[in-house]
Amino acid sequence: MKSKPEQNNISRRGFLKAGTAVAAAAAAAPLMANAATAAAPPQSSNQFDYDIERFKKVDPQLIKYEVAARFKCPRNDSRRLAIGPDGALYIAASGWVSLLNADGRPLHEFEVAGQARAVAVSPDGLVYASLRDHIEVFDANGKRLASWAPPQSKAWISGLAVSGETIWAADSGNRVVWRCDRSGKVIARIGEKNKDRNIPGLVAPSPHLDVKMGADGLLRVTNPGRHSVELYTEKGDLELAWGRPSMAIDGFCGCCNPISIALLPDGRHVTCEKGLPRVKIYSEKGVFESVVAGPESFPASLQAQTGAHKSDGLLAGLDAAADAQGRIWILDQLAGELLLMRRKTGV
Repeated sequence: MKSKPEQNNISRRGFLKAGTAVAAAAAAAPLMANAATAAAPPQSSNQFDYDIERFKKVDPQLIKYEVAARFKCPRNDSRRLAIGPDGALYIAASGWVSLLNADGRPLHEFEVAGQARAVAVSPDGLVYASLRDHIEVFDANGKRLASWAPPQSKAWISGLAVSGETIWAADSGNRVVWRCDRSGKVIARIGEKNKDRNIPGLVAPSPHLDVKMGADGLLRVTNPGRHSVELYTEKGDLELAWGRPSMAIDGFCGCCNPISIALLPDGRHVTCEKGLPRVKIYSEKGVFESVVAGPESFPASLQAQTGAHKSDGLLAGLDAAADAQGRIWILDQLAGELLLMRRKTGV
């Protein structure tokens, strides 16, 4: 079914208009998570105070990765990154999905009917791309196979994941994760507030919500307004939540972080933050372990935290994906670059 035309002039302010009340409630709500307990520098009495000057550089001893290669993205406005079953990189960028090989060399690309905002690839090679309010399906050669109807009005699909016969769509507009079958039929809603199930509800003050399925069968969902990551069963039961609001290196800062998440082969989490751009690693249970790259690695994104960039909130962040070798690919949206990160030797 055809969906309504893509709208390109939605600002962060426009997105926030509908979610102000929810965000305010989240700021006051206590976190249910257990977080890392690494020592933090002295904090302002206001945990949301955004004086970031002293946090712009990370203790070098915490940084366990280094840049192995750096590539320019094939297209402008590159937004999200995924790795296919063959190790190829898929980049959702403007009206395209670009494919690169495991060494960052462009292979081919195909056009989509609007602004591609997220991408995921199934084990059999089908490509799923979100165009803000709906999902389109392509074969490995870029032939469009289907265009699903929007799951709900005001949808803003900012994250995708595929597991088995299920497609998971993180809808930051409606603050829910849609569980869909291969035909696009919605079969469950994940993450909605439910006191009886001890689910606090997803909060997305900006159009950032991400989702990844782990090998353990638990769905990882970012809850940026609550500064946490939540783990759900396929039936929607909340098994674990972790994270805390803090500008210290073990926490998540600003209005809404983390904005995206990836999983290493051993199940550890890779998180990305905007505002104070950082990429970090947490254990399977959410204990802070190390830094992949600190704010000094992303000068364009760091500058955007002032709000000076016109795309602040929409195109002022980072995305990451981990390959089978444990290397971490980082997409720097404002710089339009891909960074291939490898673990330093001897650490």
